[in-house]
Amino acid sequence: MTDSLEMKVLSKPPQPTGHLDPATPSNVISTWTWATAALLLVLAACLTVFPSFLLFISESASSAERRAALTPLESFLAIHFGIWLTAIAVALVLNAPSSPSLSELQVSTTPTHPLLGPLSVASTVTAFLSYNTKNVGPLASITFVGSTVIGLWGLWAIVFGGSSSTSKTTGADKHTSSFIFGNKSAASVQKRQWKKSQKKAH
Repeated sequence: MTDSLEMKVLSKPPQPTGHLDPATPSNVISTWTWATAALLLVLAACLTVFPSFLLFISESASSAERRAALTPLESFLAIHFGIWLTAIAVALVLNAPSSPSLSELQVSTTPTHPLLGPLSVASTVTAFLSYNTKNVGPLASITFVGSTVIGLWGLWAIVFGGSSSTSKTTGADKHTSSFIFGNKSAASVQKRQWKKSQKKAH
């Protein structure tokens, strides 16, 4: 009797203890994600906040003249590259595996892209800065147009591109309206018709 009980206990697979091994793939990826995001933020800070540090590390010892400031083109590219690096770092942090503190920010019911939010915000910021930059010629206008398209399109996808725009009861598009023209395929009209049919059925 005791031998059979011992065999049953030994035959059971080991139960998880709730503590993850530091060498598991999820922890390795999580560590890489946070370290990469930190390095990208440091580089972004050097590009946007500390331009004198860029001059210090870019000049060689044999250079005859020491520049006191970046050129307008260098300053423009540094600021915008810093913004994009910040957006990539934020996207890495928001999609880091095994992050319980950020689980409420990740919505799994709506199809989306990990870079949609950060890059849309970054594009909007770069478009605003490009519009107010006058000393780099057509480069500011080209950057403004491209960033505006990416930013506004991305913001539209965040607000209206989810599955919540479709009614769960009737399947109608919630963006439609019966105002003024009396659109019979509007979501509000179809919902009223659905309620009437439900009342008649009961």
